[in-house]
Amino acid sequence: MPAALPPCSILILAGGRGQRMGGRDKGLLPWRGEPLVAHVQRVVRGLSDDVVISCNRNQELYRPYADQLIGDAEADFPGPLAGVIAGLTVARHEWVVLLACDAPLVDQVLIEDLLKLAVEHDSAAMVRQGGYWQPMFSALPRRVLPVLELAWAAGERSLQKALLVEAVQGLECAPDDQRLSNFNSPELLQD
Repeated sequence: MPAALPPCSILILAGGRGQRMGGRDKGLLPWRGEPLVAHVQRVVRGLSDDVVISCNRNQELYRPYADQLIGDAEADFPGPLAGVIAGLTVARHEWVVLLACDAPLVDQVLIEDLLKLAVEHDSAAMVRQGGYWQPMFSALPRRVLPVLELAWAAGERSLQKALLVEAVQGLECAPDDQRLSNFNSPELLQD
């Protein structure tokens, strides 16, 4: 991490049902000979001493890729907002970079650009691609935790809507930016 940027925790969300993958745990699906989460972890390992994986099953299989594991406070896979709330609760640093476990092409430049934008504006930063927010690529100050908890308590389940309650800086990325590729279907793993 460049000296100008503060230390950050990395929160990798891997807590979903994997419905589009036939119920299989997406982060553990093999791609190019390794689980998807291994590719993401390799990119972020040099950026943080606090890699947190939010997972609701298979914790023993995720353990080698994380400094901390956390599950959602509620059972039955309540969604990414629950995973972010759980992850922010245990993160060791004041800045947290949020990534999905199924984005193996993410790179350090994107992560550093997100964090730099967030720190410069002292607010959350999120990728915008083709005019759409991409909340699975965000840098958040831990102080947004109470805002997210209030949104959850009020019945909000959309991570994007909960984050956009406060100021969010957009990191504009091209519509065809491969670093943002999510491997959401079995066909995409056939590389």
